[in-house]
Amino acid sequence: MIHPTADISKDTSIGENTRIWHHCHVREFAKIGKNCILGKNVYIDHHVSIGGNVKIQNNVSVFNGVTIEDGVFVGPHVCFTNDKAPRAVNADGTIKTAQNWKTEKTLIKQGASIGAAATILPVTVGEWAMVGAGSVVTKDVPPYALVIGVPAKQIGFVCKCGNKLEKTCSNCKMSRADII
Repeated sequence: MIHPTADISKDTSIGENTRIWHHCHVREFAKIGKNCILGKNVYIDHHVSIGGNVKIQNNVSVFNGVTIEDGVFVGPHVCFTNDKAPRAVNADGTIKTAQNWKTEKTLIKQGASIGAAATILPVTVGEWAMVGAGSVVTKDVPPYALVIGVPAKQIGFVCKCGNKLEKTCSNCKMSRADII
């Protein structure tokens, strides 16, 4: 299902059962897996790779250099950046072109969750990790880590259910010993 207001490049790959809502823009050579949901006003830049069963909420920007693996949740208003030292112009004052740009890589691993309005710099967010709403992630996040703040700092661990792990999750029965 692709909403009629969405702008989808003919040179992109979209998996079956993926739903793309109002005013989304998916650029050339992006790859989106099956069973994904892209909420209203999502921007997917060229050459971005998104796995299957990914949910991206409204108003998210996913720029070139980002790979999102299977089963990832991205909350509303998240921004994935791709340059730790952005400039509009070169040192001589001329405007930067694509040839002057150094795109850095971001990897969001399987099952991770990114909270609303988080900003993710070029880093790796580990499997099943959770980034709190409004956080600014400037460094790699370990698997199952719970990070919050500006800049984001680890305050604990979460299980696959998303519950903060003190000992053992009452739902999935995962324990801190399963992670460490």
